[in-house]
Amino acid sequence: MITPQGGPEPDREKHPAGEVAGLKAQGEWLLAEAGAAGSGRKAQTVVKVPGLSVTLMALASGHGLAEHQAPGAATLLCLAGRVTLSTVEREWELGPEDLIAIPAERHRLTADTDALVLLTVRLD
Repeated sequence: MITPQGGPEPDREKHPAGEVAGLKAQGEWLLAEAGAAGSGRKAQTVVKVPGLSVTLMALASGHGLAEHQAPGAATLLCLAGRVTLSTVEREWELGPEDLIAIPAERHRLTADTDALVLLTVRLD
């Protein structure tokens, strides 16, 4: 398959333990896909091992994830752009290289600009 930029589509398979996941190419592809998607988002699980899931997510500006509860302990690392993580009582603005432990309460995520984030979730 060809990407929107005309190059080959990056490997979109889950990477088992001991294999390298190339986030830069995958992130560029996901950002292009998010911009073209009606939902304004595109995600791919890049690592899934027993007890842990790591998902690379691209969000177009103004789009995000509606209020939800995390399935387990989770962190969010902003790789590019800016996002806002919100609960009923608080908001956190994240930019490139900002990392947060996601609160264990209902929350939502909104892209303030086109953004790429890495979500890591402990699976019970």
